[in-house]
Amino acid sequence: MKRWTLIFAALAAMAGPAAAQTITAALNQDIRSSDPGVNRDGNTDMVILHVVEGLVGNSEGGGVGPLLAQKIDVSPDGRTYTFTLRRGVRFHNGAPLTSAEVLWSWNRYMNPKTEWRCLPNFDGRNGTKVVSATAPDPATFVMVLDKPNAMFLDQLALTDCGGTSILHPDSVKADGSWDKPIGTGPFKFGEWKRGQSVSLLAFDDYVSPPGDKRDGFLGLKKPLVKEVRFLAIPDAATVKAGLQSGAIDVSSVPEAEVKELQADPNLAVELGTNPVRHGIILQTRDPVLKNVKIRQAMAAAIDYQALVDAVTEGIGKVNNSPVYRTSQYYGPVEQQGFTYDPERAKALLAEAGYKGEKIVLIANKRSTVPSFNTAVIAQQMWQAVGLNVEIEVLDWATQLDKYNTGAYMMEATSYSPRFDVALGFEQISGPKDKQSRKVWENPEALALIDKAMQTTDPKDRQPIFDQLHRMLLEDVPVIFTHNDNDCLAHNKRVTGLKPWASNLILWGVAKS
Repeated sequence: MKRWTLIFAALAAMAGPAAAQTITAALNQDIRSSDPGVNRDGNTDMVILHVVEGLVGNSEGGGVGPLLAQKIDVSPDGRTYTFTLRRGVRFHNGAPLTSAEVLWSWNRYMNPKTEWRCLPNFDGRNGTKVVSATAPDPATFVMVLDKPNAMFLDQLALTDCGGTSILHPDSVKADGSWDKPIGTGPFKFGEWKRGQSVSLLAFDDYVSPPGDKRDGFLGLKKPLVKEVRFLAIPDAATVKAGLQSGAIDVSSVPEAEVKELQADPNLAVELGTNPVRHGIILQTRDPVLKNVKIRQAMAAAIDYQALVDAVTEGIGKVNNSPVYRTSQYYGPVEQQGFTYDPERAKALLAEAGYKGEKIVLIANKRSTVPSFNTAVIAQQMWQAVGLNVEIEVLDWATQLDKYNTGAYMMEATSYSPRFDVALGFEQISGPKDKQSRKVWENPEALALIDKAMQTTDPKDRQPIFDQLHRMLLEDVPVIFTHNDNDCLAHNKRVTGLKPWASNLILWGVAKS
């Protein structure tokens, strides 16, 4: 706290015309890397997507549209995608965008040595395989799939894939190792002081996608300040002090801080609901938790309304479904979640032959996620029915590594947004032998998810999602509790902020 007090004092001393050219934002944790879709988390995605762009991106409503592409043509058989690039786009080093850089970027992602998170989505492990990628001329890029996939463009746009962003080859060093992202976004990558801060600098030659207003990652994208500086500050009290002093311009804040910050005459708080899903994942291959009756007992032992009210200060609403509350597919079936029934929980534990074996729940104390508070409240409810649950608090980086390798019994965690519901189910599902981070590997569920990926008509998709929802409540590989609430506090001198899908977007944002 003392170190940040000194930094805040220095930032306050800089107030004036120069300070109006810089927006200072707080992150609850430093970024993990600067390589899009590689060694990433939500903070990493959010920062890096100011710097890089892909062929396609998500609109505010969750649809997918052209970003670096001007248009996209799909062959009648649904297997060939032809991307025509936008003209006049340049990389941060001044080089023009051509299909050569698109092909270079794609080949780099598809190289297993890159360790791109989304490689399984496109090499056949998750059902779809890109069998060829070519650049027939400087303005055209062509991808051919082994079979039609209605979600192909949605998968390219995923934020945790780094939006499958297009990079200039100068992003890597002469030996092929990563240097820093040279992209086409509205901001250039500046200086990264690991564990402290990341600075992004306005790209004066940026060419925005068409549109007269911002639309998610599409539409008007214009840097209105010279610099954006992200500070890594895990402590919520320190962030609040920075906001109140004026040293921090904007930050996501916990629900518990909203009322106090709203009362500050110099601050405003923007609220919204987003598709991020909070909850607890269970390792179904664990010797104890592989017993479905124990997992069902754990689900029945939680008073969800009480838990969500406590961790969101009454702002959040219960949602046990992978289908987020504002989705068109969140219907009567999805509204039916787990039933709080402590007596049934006790009976299920008796039927399972549970003898008090220790169950370890991993959590973290990042200020803007409910991981630790969820763990503490759930632990009390589980203990009330006879479950022996201990909490292990880890730093976020270590917890994420354990998630990625499947080395846990339970984790209180959060899943990044998936606008398409099929991708929301796919995010948690798959064979663990191929992808250790997956939590649900029911073969029938995987077949239904694959079917949903090939189906576009909403009336045909709804029954699939309904069935998947019911199956998940029965299998209990994960206990979702609620969707995230965007709580974005900012100095009133900052204008143009709009919470969206848990992303702190700072293009189109000005500071007086």
